[in-house]
Amino acid sequence: MSVMAMAAEPEVAAGPFTRGDLARMPDDGRRYEIIDGVLIVSAAPGRLHQRALTRLWRLLDDACPPEFEALVAPFAVGLADDTEMQPDIVVGLDVNFTDRNIAEPLLVVEMLSPSTRPFDTHVKPARFERAGTPSFWVVDPVARPAEAALVVWELGTDRTYRQVAKAVGEEPFVATLPYPVTIVPAALVR
Repeated sequence: MSVMAMAAEPEVAAGPFTRGDLARMPDDGRRYEIIDGVLIVSAAPGRLHQRALTRLWRLLDDACPPEFEALVAPFAVGLADDTEMQPDIVVGLDVNFTDRNIAEPLLVVEMLSPSTRPFDTHVKPARFERAGTPSFWVVDPVARPAEAALVVWELGTDRTYRQVAKAVGEEPFVATLPYPVTIVPAALVR
């Protein structure tokens, strides 16, 4: 099981890999995910990413009704034997979580990093859409608060994602799925 070395981009290795292969991955601070049998290895995130991530998780956790849980990465979302991802934040019904993963998240959030942008904006939403995950958010935590952005997709009746909101800077986004919470992108990075 070798992984090709790539500079700033995530490393990708041909498979097919399974969720069982993840147990043999090193505990080296990098994120290991499998999407449709393809292994993706990402570098540890930077300070701005982590600041925005923890602030958003705190908002989601504080607004979380008792029957839900909001967890921050690393926590596995196991969609199939050949697909296990670790979104930056995962929200689901408490009863759907095990100690190790969740198979039916209600919301997943990805915090963009330069090296993971293509996966977070194309590959992951397509896979979560196929799995029927009701809501998918992407946060772009750029250094200037006025440019920080949150883009929200929700599953339509035709089981495809539709962009339902984009909030930039001080513009608030008032979520209803999976529960009410207000997010101001600039506040995540300030």
